[in-house]
Amino acid sequence: MANRLQRLDRSGLVLLCIFLGTLRGFRAGQIRYSVPEETEKGYFVGNISKDLGLEPRELAKRGVRIVSRGKTQLFAVNLRSGSLITAGRIDREELCETVSSCFLNMELLVEDTLKIYGVEVEIIDINDNAPSFQEDEVEIKVSEHAIPGARFALPNARDPDVGVNSLQSYQLSPNSYFSLQLRGRMDGAKNPELVLEGSLDREKEAAHLLLLTALDGGDPIRKGSVPIRVVVLDVNDHIPVFTQSVYRVSVPENISSGTRVLVVNATDPDEGINGEVMYSFRNMESKASEIFQLDSQTGEVLVRGSLDFEKYGFYEMEIQGQDGGGLFTTAMMLITVVDVNDNAPEITITSSINSILENSPPGTVIALLNVQDQDSGENGQVSCFIPNHLPFKLEKTYGNYYKLITSRVLDRELVQSYNITLTATDQGSPPLSSETHIWLNVADDNDNPPVFPHSSYFAYIPENNPRGASIFSVTALDPDSKQNALVTYSLTDDTVQGVPLSSYVSINSNTGVLYALQSFDYEQFRDLQLRVIARDSGDPPLSSNVSLSLFVLDQNDNAPEILYPALPTDGSTGVELAPRSAEPGYLVTKVVAVDKDSGQNAWLSYRLLKASEPGLFAVGEHTGEVRTVRALLDRDALKQSLVVAVQDHGQPPLSATVTLTVAVADSIPEVLADLVSLESLANSETSDLTLYLVVAVAAVSCIFLVFVVVLLALRLWRWHKSRLLQASEGGLAGMPTSHFVGVDGVQAFLQTYSHEVSLIADSQKSHLIFPQPNYGDTLISQESCEKSEPLLIAEDSAIILGKCDPTSNQVRFISLPPNCWCLGTSLLRRYLLSLL
Repeated sequence: MANRLQRLDRSGLVLLCIFLGTLRGFRAGQIRYSVPEETEKGYFVGNISKDLGLEPRELAKRGVRIVSRGKTQLFAVNLRSGSLITAGRIDREELCETVSSCFLNMELLVEDTLKIYGVEVEIIDINDNAPSFQEDEVEIKVSEHAIPGARFALPNARDPDVGVNSLQSYQLSPNSYFSLQLRGRMDGAKNPELVLEGSLDREKEAAHLLLLTALDGGDPIRKGSVPIRVVVLDVNDHIPVFTQSVYRVSVPENISSGTRVLVVNATDPDEGINGEVMYSFRNMESKASEIFQLDSQTGEVLVRGSLDFEKYGFYEMEIQGQDGGGLFTTAMMLITVVDVNDNAPEITITSSINSILENSPPGTVIALLNVQDQDSGENGQVSCFIPNHLPFKLEKTYGNYYKLITSRVLDRELVQSYNITLTATDQGSPPLSSETHIWLNVADDNDNPPVFPHSSYFAYIPENNPRGASIFSVTALDPDSKQNALVTYSLTDDTVQGVPLSSYVSINSNTGVLYALQSFDYEQFRDLQLRVIARDSGDPPLSSNVSLSLFVLDQNDNAPEILYPALPTDGSTGVELAPRSAEPGYLVTKVVAVDKDSGQNAWLSYRLLKASEPGLFAVGEHTGEVRTVRALLDRDALKQSLVVAVQDHGQPPLSATVTLTVAVADSIPEVLADLVSLESLANSETSDLTLYLVVAVAAVSCIFLVFVVVLLALRLWRWHKSRLLQASEGGLAGMPTSHFVGVDGVQAFLQTYSHEVSLIADSQKSHLIFPQPNYGDTLISQESCEKSEPLLIAEDSAIILGKCDPTSNQVRFISLPPNCWCLGTSLLRRYLLSLL
């Protein structure tokens, strides 16, 4: 009876769960299939692709899969055929025990859309189990004075099948004293009872052997039996009686092992052994026998195993009290397990992504998760949440499923990754909670162009730079990552003075370093205006630009240029007038010069480098004005020569010089008269000197030609003589050696000439001296050519070729050996031309 009540209560709970699951399935549009138990692996259950409205080939593409909740997966999806198949052996009795209708619910996830579909599969029972008895043999003690009609409880058979395949009837082996009757229970089951049909006589038959058989309604019929031994006892007048027919108790599931649950008590007024009652369980299920223990002497019921409300919330057991005379009675014990909040919620990540593109719209699904709590009531009510400061939120979708979605647009440049903590808390007291973490990376989107640190740049390069010199470096930063942050540099297409900008400068596309392709000239242009473009490698690429002003720095590469006095084109020197009556400080002239450079390189200073009359003139350092220092005297020469140097202030400084001729006269006609007289005198002397020089050059040339001819003749004669001696074959052997003169014995003469030119500063006359010729005893060698007497040449405006002796007013110039007459001729020719 108690066993039937327990099964009834459990069946009701399972049916309630199935009903609620069915309602949930209706809300979600559940798909239903059925499959018999004990089928082989791969058994076809249903066409899942058809019921989802998809083609079989789309299942794999869209990521259709069964969501597992940590239990053994019994079904699988065949992605090729699009069908739902069994993944292993299915035992309905193991899954649903004695519940008449066995339904398995699962969720089908479509990965690409993160949609959940409910699938319900009914497991159809087959007659794969025969009825069985827990006892191997049953012994019943009956008093020989028992009256006919007395009833004795028999053990129940158990058949885990359901419906027609379950236990249907009992049969008792034929005998003369006992019959079998069935008594109904509250849950609909029937208990077999043994009914005494006639009086027993212990002296005739002390024991009766019977066979109890249980039969199911399957096809074929399965059955099980247990032997029953009825022992006839002496007189035992009273049957034990329990204080309660039904014992009810509630225990928490976390009760410790060894704790007493209750005490049952049965009394028997008989004396002696007939009044001693022994307690035992009847028809007890194996699972209950593992949890509870009954003391046969005291009737204490102890807990010896662990209770778990989530597995078994209710136990129904039958207790038997039997005296020593064999009479017994029974009572029901109903134990209700009270749920304790001993299970923390479980969070299962069904599907998730580990990376999301930044700028994804709000509502993008990050993960799909399931929250379960094995407890019941408030202990099983779970709330799930995430920290408020994160840009995500949870939305409940189907049953205990939640989806984690974005609540706003993400920016990778602000936060590159998120560690999302999911917390599930139940409503128990105290509440229990659990956490799980989802690590989400924010993938970069090319939403940021490269950025230069400054709005504009200024660079400087000195002129005359080498080609390929590094000018400047620019860097642009892109907060994106990988290819989106890979920046390349370029210059805009532009022209400078009609020439493409690319012919002047270039930029390294990877480093942003600018190089000069030409040597810049500050005097040509002083600055370049560039625009540098930075472009990333995203798709599409983003870019930005910045202006760069390149300034050419001046270098001291231009010497001062004298504008006045300008050099005449005919090679003559301009003449400036200075009256003899000029006072000290008189402005004679002004030297004007410019410098193409700029700044300090163009600051000019003037100084008097050389003067024919030192102390007579001075030059202004900054003005270039030539002024008299003292009054002019009669002894001062009419013609004064000044060399003025103009120097800039660059590093190193550059300079230029100009020669000024100052004529000392009160008027221009006086100057012209003096210059005519000087010119006529110079012309007469020049003509005489020219004649002498021409004669000297001709004489030297003739002497040299004669020497060459004589030398060639001697060598030919010697050669001819040697041939004659060879032809005579020794005919002249007797002749004395002194009669022969060899070529080496020929004494040549060399006429040398020393030419000297003297110039007296105050006489304004030139002298050309020709000494007597000297004859040498030997041939002049090349070394002697370098040690001959010097040739001295001088004139008023001639180019100085030697050193000046200030004491003798005589200038020495170049030494010409006799055999180097070509050099002398050339110098004389240049001198004559200068006179002309």
